[in-house]
Formats: sequence, C-alpha cells, structure tokens
Amino acid sequence: MISQLEKEITFRFLKARKKDGFLNVISIFSFIGISLGVAVLIIVMSVMNGFRTELINKIIGFNPHITVKPYESKYINPDRLNSPELDLVSKNLISSNTSEAIVINSNNSKGIILRGYKSNDFSKLSIINNKNFLGNKKNLKNNNISIGKELSFILDVKIGDNISLMSSSGIDTIIGSLPKQKVFKIASLFESGLVDFDSNIVFMNLDTLEEFSNLKNSDRNLEIYLKNPQNIEKQKKIVQKVFPDEFIYSWSDMNSSLFSALKVERNVMFIILSLIIIVAAFNIISGLTILVKNKIREIAILKSIGVLNKSIVKIFFLIGVIIGTSATIFGIILGVTFSMYVENLRQFLSDVFNIRLFPEEIYFLSSMPSEINPSSIFLISLCSISITILVSIFPALRAAKLDPVKALKYE
Repeated sequence: MISQLEKEITFRFLKARKKDGFLNVISIFSFIGISLGVAVLIIVMSVMNGFRTELINKIIGFNPHITVKPYESKYINPDRLNSPELDLVSKNLISSNTSEAIVINSNNSKGIILRGYKSNDFSKLSIINNKNFLGNKKNLKNNNISIGKELSFILDVKIGDNISLMSSSGIDTIIGSLPKQKVFKIASLFESGLVDFDSNIVFMNLDTLEEFSNLKNSDRNLEIYLKNPQNIEKQKKIVQKVFPDEFIYSWSDMNSSLFSALKVERNVMFIILSLIIIVAAFNIISGLTILVKNKIREIAILKSIGVLNKSIVKIFFLIGVIIGTSATIFGIILGVTFSMYVENLRQFLSDVFNIRLFPEEIYFLSSMPSEINPSSIFLISLCSISITILVSIFPALRAAKLDPVKALKYE
C-alpha cells in the first residue's frame, strides 16, 4: 500500500521548479516520446487491422467462399447437393466455369479472366446486389457481359457498348488453328472495391462461356456461399466430408500467402514501433537519476526523520510510473482520435500537398481503412506501462541506497 506521506512527497517532487529546468525538459520529452510511440502504434495497428478486415470482406464479397472442382473430368455427384450437413452451412450453391481471354477495343487490349454463371445464379452474387452495381442484374444472356468499372475506364467504354473478346482456345481452319474472336455487349458494370478484381474479371453467361472457350459441362465448378464465411476452416471440413472425392479449396486457401504476409508485416511493425516507446522510456531513467541527484538533501532529511528505504523506493518508483502511465493514456487518446479520422486526414494531406498517399493499384482499396481493436490497445498499453515500470526500478533503488550522513555532511 502507498501511504499518504508517500503520495504527498511524490506529487511534490513531480511539481516543476525553476532550478529543475533541465530535469523538466527530460520529463517532457519522456512524456511526449511515450505518448507518440503509443499513438503511432495504435494508428498503425488500427490501419493494418482495418486493411485486413476490409480485404477479407472484399474477397468474401466477390469470390466463392468454397469451390468444389471435380477430379479427372467427373461430374460432381448431384445427390450430395441435398446433404443435410451442406444445408446447415451453405446459403447458395452455384454452378460456374472459368476461362481466360483477351479483350480488344480500339487501340486497347488486355488479358482478362472470364467467369460464367447462369443468369438466375448471377443475380444471387453479393457483388451484383451492392449499391455500386449498374445495369440489369438478370441480363446475363447470350452475348451480354458484365465488366468492372475499372476495366471500363481502361477501355473507355460504357453500358451498351460492344467489345471484342479473343478466346484462349482455338478453332481449326484450313490454314491451321486460329483463336476464336467474338463481339459482346456490355450489359452492366460492377464495382467490388478491389481494383485488381474490377480490372481483370468479366462475367458472362455460363453456356456462352463454355461454347466460346471450348469447355465441357464436366469442367464446371460448384461454388458454395456460406452463412458464416469467416469461420472458414471448420466449414471447409464439413464440405470435405460431403465431397470426399473432389478437390476443395476456400477463399482463405486462395489468398493464404497474402494474409500470411500481412500477419508477418503486422508483427514486425509492432516490434519496430515498440522501440519508440523503449527509447522514450529510457529517458525516464535519465530523468529519475537526475531527480535523485537533485533531491539528495531532501532524501537525506526524509531518512533522518525515520522514513524507511522502501518508502523512498516507492516515491521515486511512483514518479516514473505516473509519467509513463499518464503518457500512455494521452497516447491512447491521441491514437484512437487519429485512427477514427485517418481517412479524412489522408484526403486533407493529399489535397494540400497534391500527392497520393494511398495508391489504389498498390493497396487494392479505394480508401484507407481503420479498425480500432480494443485488444490491440490493451496490449500496447500493457507493453508501454510494463516498460515504464521496469525502467523506474533502478533509479528508485539507487535513491534508497543513499547514505544520509554523507549527504548532510556539508550542509
């Protein structure tokens, strides 16, 4: 426990005095350093958490949660589609097929991925039912296609325009094999929020795709859209039990390297930015050491009137802890505030300095995301206060070892 005397002496030593000018500067820099370290850590962790969550939501919203592919050109057993286990986890079951092609328009050409759906299945996709979709949701018939807004900007086309697609498969002629080329009409535009998807994916009718790319019905995939796509590993095991003879992969498997890289980057950034707090905390050692030297006379008097060594330790230990804890709290407030308005700040800096701080083609997202995670804030606070406690121990013990006789010898 801390006595009233220890509290009063602690707060008296914390008060600024003119003759302690240099000491006050060190204390201020310690406070600022720890606050900025905590704030920067919270901001960076919030942005990285937000980036990961936003990326997962975009991927889940655009891609099938689980894909079942038949082995060796075998049909997927249709009887298993009515499995009770599958009904418990799945929301939609959709047949699809994929291929590659080259889109040709005026002087522009680009490699794309074709994804084929039946017209009624196409209207069930999440990407089609968001507010950014333009066009008829059910008009994916014959030669009608749906392209991303980013691709429409690249090709300088709009709804109703025609574009030519060249298939990766060939057609035999008297002069050899030639690639198929066909004109398609843009019926709708979608926007996933991921530039990589919006500029490289084209939706078309499933039968048209298979005819255009020389694919068979047996090449079709089964796309499973789950009720809870976040808990992917557990539900993937359920699907594997239903389809034991098929090749099964999830959205997590398709993007495992990306999320592993994000996790490593997040951990490395936490370690690196924690060094800011450590460096700032070491200023507390300097400040407390100078404070002990400046307060030699006061410490000696306290010991002479019977104040115990453990009380002296508590007093100087509390000073360090108060500086570190108050700086941590201020850093949390600063970090949370900046995290809440980080996108507004990015837009302001971009407009003022005319620079791009968050290029869409690099980070895949159109805006800087931020997600304030209470557990991350707790961990950062715990690390900051723990470091402060550790660096406050040595100066406090040194103050307790002071000999009052030597200190008052020339007084």
